[in-house]
Amino acid sequence: MRLTLKSGSIKNAPESYVRIIFTEKNKGTNRFINKGKEETLEIGAGKRAEMNRRKFMILCRSVIQTAKVNKVKKIAVQFDTFKKFYNPQLVAENFEMANFDFNVFKTEPEEGWDDIEEVLLYGTSSPEIEKSVKKGQEIGRAVNACRTLANTPGGDITPTTLAKAAKDAVKGLPVKVTTLGKKEMEKLGMGAILGVAKGSTEAPTFTIMEYKGDKGAPVVLAGKGVTFDSGGLNLKPSNSIYEMHMDMSGASAVIHAVALSARLKLKRHVIGLIPSVENMPGNNAYRPGDILKSLSGKTIEVLDTDAEGRLILADTLTYAKRFKPAVVIDVATLTGASLVALGLHASAVLTRDDALAEKIAQAGEKSGDYVWRLPLWDEYEDRVKGEFADIKNVPGGPTSRYGGAIDGGMFLWQFAKELDCPWAHLDIAPRMTSAPGDELAKGAAGAPVRLLIHFIEHYAV
Repeated sequence: MRLTLKSGSIKNAPESYVRIIFTEKNKGTNRFINKGKEETLEIGAGKRAEMNRRKFMILCRSVIQTAKVNKVKKIAVQFDTFKKFYNPQLVAENFEMANFDFNVFKTEPEEGWDDIEEVLLYGTSSPEIEKSVKKGQEIGRAVNACRTLANTPGGDITPTTLAKAAKDAVKGLPVKVTTLGKKEMEKLGMGAILGVAKGSTEAPTFTIMEYKGDKGAPVVLAGKGVTFDSGGLNLKPSNSIYEMHMDMSGASAVIHAVALSARLKLKRHVIGLIPSVENMPGNNAYRPGDILKSLSGKTIEVLDTDAEGRLILADTLTYAKRFKPAVVIDVATLTGASLVALGLHASAVLTRDDALAEKIAQAGEKSGDYVWRLPLWDEYEDRVKGEFADIKNVPGGPTSRYGGAIDGGMFLWQFAKELDCPWAHLDIAPRMTSAPGDELAKGAAGAPVRLLIHFIEHYAV
């Protein structure tokens, strides 16, 4: 999509562009007005007095979505009348996100895809605003690249190809990529990752991405990369197994957050860690009752093979310590329980560090990748203490269904507490796919790339 800044009023837009104007009618109240050769598309934006930053982002997306539905290719729009909320970068980000469709496996129709080709953005123009718009487009494109990767079917993405995707994402950028294979992980003693991987014929990988935007202590991001999660021997039911190719959404977000940091030339040291496995019920699959020895030396009793994401992240958090990080954030579609707790509009954040929780919450509000904090109190710690090993991957028993998102975070805390820096866990299962009202295409939502990049740029100090 070509986005061009234009000074002045939308009234001067060429006839070949459909003019977008806003009314105070309710959202979704849209209509075409034809005046000779000029075409205008009215979009209901709701009452201006009730506009806020969140609604403004959705409005930006609705402009693109409405134009696409009406088979419009070129539009002219003026947002600076929303003075309090108008932000050219936000407009560009959300335009790009709304213009995305995952059609990689579709046959292109004769008339072509319903993409918006050109946008004229009217209002004040300056070199600073142009720079802001370009930055917004880069962020939006990174989110879409994350969505493309996360949407890729499990038959087309494996731990090996995910590692390759990480390398491909940073081609031409100053990012060093190293991938460890099964033998290297065996030498290190990554028993938790290797245990989960045993049931699949696809070998596990562990990818390290490093962007040195400065020489300071790094921001370390860890992304869960389960390329397909069948649940293992605790096989998922039919209504839960669909879309489990997106169980590597955390990995996708971390890959493209690191790539975007380099593309934007941020003055930060950023490291991405991508543990990747396929969780399958093969002949060699790990079993309920098995005990795994993690990289940290802690032993883990497996009560449920479908609680595998926390296992591969356990070894990853221990590995992160060698970088002497300033902060560690792991990102994972970890629990269905987080959806039960929060619905579809916010990821869960769990941390013992109040200052870090506040920074992540602010980054979420500013970026549009919203989060809500869940407790990680001492009272929950007994639930992950093991009977026959140091810890267990789920509590088990009749109360195992309660507070599952917290149990996942508390399990990870057993390894994160050994880090000499703040740590937070983002359970992005609620934001794995777009929600009704998001004005986004079905499928992966690309969370939390925007949050991570905002945090790295503004809060990682």
